[in-house]
Amino acid sequence: MLKLARAHIRPRFSPRLQSSRLCLPVLMHNRTRMLSTAAMMTCTDPPTGHTRVSRASANAIPPAVPCEKHHSQDAETPTVFSFFEPATSTWQYVVADTKTSEAVIVDPVLDYDPASGLVTTSTADGLVSFVEHNGLKVSKILETHAHADHLTAAQYLKHQLPGDVPVCIGQRIRQVQNTFAVVYGIDSPSLVNSFDIYFQDDEEFALGSLSCRVVHLPGHTPDHVGFIVGKAVFTGDSIFNPDVGSARADFPGGNAELLYASMQRLLSLPEDYRLYVGHDYPIDRDQVCFSTVADQRAKNMHVKTGVDSASFIQFRKQKDAVLGAPRLLHPSLQVNIRAGRLPSADMEGRVFMRIPVRADTQLD
Repeated sequence: MLKLARAHIRPRFSPRLQSSRLCLPVLMHNRTRMLSTAAMMTCTDPPTGHTRVSRASANAIPPAVPCEKHHSQDAETPTVFSFFEPATSTWQYVVADTKTSEAVIVDPVLDYDPASGLVTTSTADGLVSFVEHNGLKVSKILETHAHADHLTAAQYLKHQLPGDVPVCIGQRIRQVQNTFAVVYGIDSPSLVNSFDIYFQDDEEFALGSLSCRVVHLPGHTPDHVGFIVGKAVFTGDSIFNPDVGSARADFPGGNAELLYASMQRLLSLPEDYRLYVGHDYPIDRDQVCFSTVADQRAKNMHVKTGVDSASFIQFRKQKDAVLGAPRLLHPSLQVNIRAGRLPSADMEGRVFMRIPVRADTQLD
């Protein structure tokens, strides 16, 4: 029998959202008025002959301190710097080829306070400062999927870092965009080419002297991908640490059977490969960003060796039935399907998030 882990009690998430919507304002921490999306998320290119200066550099923001530096295991594996964002329990990664100083950033977080509507960039600025202080050149910003529990800082980083860094995601993001464009009243054509690169299944790209492969890992969401660089695997939410187990599969397009298959795909990798997870929710221990395939096979509380597909699917559906909606569900999806851009401003320059509203009785 699979054990139910402790659930966070929140209002129940339902994919069948109603058409009535509540709009909440969005604020930026360093301005006195609400700003347009362009003003918030872009930096003007410097005049010819001038070097763009990041906000982190201009304000002498100290570099983020990684929780750990994971040294390369061999010539094909990168050095990994892991950064834990505690408000959303998200692991962010700077993945570097030390031979060339080329790096990618995986699943960066934009700070957002839902009570005030305040957007801040302290977490992202710390990453920019880290990159600058370590002489790294970021060539890509990688998104594993359209997150429903935190806002991505991808667009902000794109315009803070030099070189017009592309924001990358799996090709099936279009399915997710089409689903939630209807929910939030977004004009679907406005989402076309929101991202810079749409990865194909098993596509390979270079990270300096290293090779990175994209793997489709559906189940949590249909667009979910992971990235394999040597013996380092960035799994997003397709698997969690052994004592946390697995992610939910009840979002639109989610599927417990596909999630089990994706987890088995990860568990079929060589046993010394490291699975770097997208979140960690520890109880009575410190945060951990990876476990080996061998550890996952032996200890994962949901899919360790011997757990069959039928048992996992039954368990996952049972657990998902009592889970509440993620705290940042609505703002996260509205920003993340836009590759990190905020919704368009109104005629007065104000930016709003839409919150679908349900009522159990008719209200005038």
